Amino acid sequence: MSVSLLEVTTKKQLKDFIKFQWKLYAGVKQFVPPILSMELSTLSWDKNPAFKHSKAKYWIAYKGKKAAGRIAGIIHGAEAKEHQKIRFGWIDFIDDFEVSSALIHQVMEWGSSEGLNKIHGPLGFTDLDFEGSLIEGFNQTATQATLYNFPYYKDHFEKLGFTKAVDWTESRIKVPLGDEKLAEDLNRKANIVSERYGMQIKEFKSGKEILKYADQAFELLNDTYGHLYGYYKLSDEQIKYFIDAYFGFVQKDFILMVVDENDRLVGFAITLPSLSKAFQKAKGHLYPFGFIHILKAFYSNDIVDFFLIAAKPEYQRKGFNALLWKRLFWACNKHGIKEIHSGQMLEENTNVNNLWAKYESAKDEEIRRRCFIRDISS
Repeated sequence: MSVSLLEVTTKKQLKDFIKFQWKLYAGVKQFVPPILSMELSTLSWDKNPAFKHSKAKYWIAYKGKKAAGRIAGIIHGAEAKEHQKIRFGWIDFIDDFEVSSALIHQVMEWGSSEGLNKIHGPLGFTDLDFEGSLIEGFNQTATQATLYNFPYYKDHFEKLGFTKAVDWTESRIKVPLGDEKLAEDLNRKANIVSERYGMQIKEFKSGKEILKYADQAFELLNDTYGHLYGYYKLSDEQIKYFIDAYFGFVQKDFILMVVDENDRLVGFAITLPSLSKAFQKAKGHLYPFGFIHILKAFYSNDIVDFFLIAAKPEYQRKGFNALLWKRLFWACNKHGIKEIHSGQMLEENTNVNNLWAKYESAKDEEIRRRCFIRDISS
């Protein structure tokens, strides 16, 4: 049975594109379905400000009348101009090489027609979208911000001529609950850092107070992430979009904002109680009951996820990590959190990886995702 591809052009087709993933992973306990409305916002040409400088096309693969795969092709304006690359993302497929090959070659054909000579992915429009294909850690439940996929994806990509571009790792460590010696050590180090360098942890009474620092946080992200693979500075419109989309999903005790003596942000970490189980119970929908599961997860949880972290380089060397762990372990002890999930860390990002090195002995299991790359012409 031959493979046919349908280019997505309507909202109904876009919903089918999103829901194919749900059907493929139905019953897979490690899979966390994204919220439909959030996916629609990200992928919609009229909602996501990334389309001001990017182009995207989506395809659904069919074998006969049955959906068998999906893929997004993304041309990021700056990346295409500087590196002649096209991205692929939102890729899922049954274990059928004819399907995966048809999907990848469709994106390569589009990229070639636009004068591009390399293809890499899975990647999104920005570093805040889903990225990387899981190659290790298949027994671990995904976070709400990471992808889960079947082990055969890697075999398909390699058979299609892809090689490793970069890897992201993800650590999961046990929280040293009730460890008074560790708490005293962190407090001592944090106090030294505060006195010597004027850094202070901001205390917030409400989520609205956190919003005052949101713009500075994304400016810091732009300044410190520019050297990382696939990262391009977020525009002012994109920053507003992400603040509106994600800063409503915060719990003040798990937000770390570190400021200097002039109240300027020098580092931050956004963590939040894990929403994996809540998203699974919501089954992709906020309504009628999905939002209830999410609200419960914020106040009754034993896992916390890292979402974003950044600090000015000069303050990383002045003890930012001590303030971070002091705050995070305090919040975990207060709320009964037993485990911390790091989020994805680029293998080459030594600053972030070093953040976890001190607690390596408590590490549970590493999870690894890969961005693949190949020439279009070969």
